[in-house]
Amino acid sequence: MGGQYQIRGDKYPRMRRPRRRGKLVVLTITSVAALGVAGWGTLQLFDVFTGGGNPASAVGVKAGCATEASPSPSPSPSAALPGPDRITVNVLNATTKSGLAKKTADELKKRGFKIGDVGNAAKEYDKKVKGTGVLLGPASSLKTSLPVLGTHLADAERRTEASRKGVEIDLIIGDAFTRLTAKADADRALAALNAPEPEPTAKKSC
Repeated sequence: MGGQYQIRGDKYPRMRRPRRRGKLVVLTITSVAALGVAGWGTLQLFDVFTGGGNPASAVGVKAGCATEASPSPSPSPSAALPGPDRITVNVLNATTKSGLAKKTADELKKRGFKIGDVGNAAKEYDKKVKGTGVLLGPASSLKTSLPVLGTHLADAERRTEASRKGVEIDLIIGDAFTRLTAKADADRALAALNAPEPEPTAKKSC
């Protein structure tokens, strides 16, 4: 052969293909991009099947589920109300009907209450109670003994006196009084007061 490829002596010319660096760079970039797309796709599939950290989006859980509170039969930690045998009641008559305080006191005693004073109401209440009656006690009785006595005279007004000492409470009979609430009804009302309040528990609705 002639020219630059002419064989001279025992040496032969080296015939190389021209380097194609451009194609190599393109192939490298393409491979990296393909690996990136494959990795992103794998991550997306992982999120779909695991919920991506969001319990509502996990497989088997419907979107839009809401958590609602429902009652639980667990008892309330609040203390039970005192029984009638632990409550002393003063029965006072603020009406013009004689003997009403004694009759009412006898009935309350049959129902288990302890009876204190029985007689006429003080001047500030005498002939001034238009309703069935007033239940009066110290501030501490508002959520203890007054509700218990109130089950036996459901329509009576409840009042407390901050300055009042002791634990005794008054039942002041008013003009509209005819008789105490029926014992069976009073017992049911007291049982309802002592019933434990259910604690809410969470449930899901979709």
